[in-house]
Amino acid sequence: MNFSFSRQTQKANTEQTRQVKKWIYQALKIDEEIPISLSQLQCHEPDCPPLETVIAVMKNPVEQYKIHKPIAEIEYTDIAELIKETH
Repeated sequence: MNFSFSRQTQKANTEQTRQVKKWIYQALKIDEEIPISLSQLQCHEPDCPPLETVIAVMKNPVEQYKIHKPIAEIEYTDIAELIKETH
């Protein structure tokens, strides 16, 4: 399958992004010195979510997670469930 992604033009506000990162640090129990990157991506292919958040934890190797919601809609339970599914 060929997926086409583009960055979402509407950005989450800084406070929302900080809160989601805080939840990620808590859920993964990682040191806050480890950088976390959040990106909102829009998919243009059929059966693809309209907007998802890609989480990259800059460990070695990098850990990547996806939540099929924009940053503004993510709640702690979304992160906790994601971590439970992947660990």
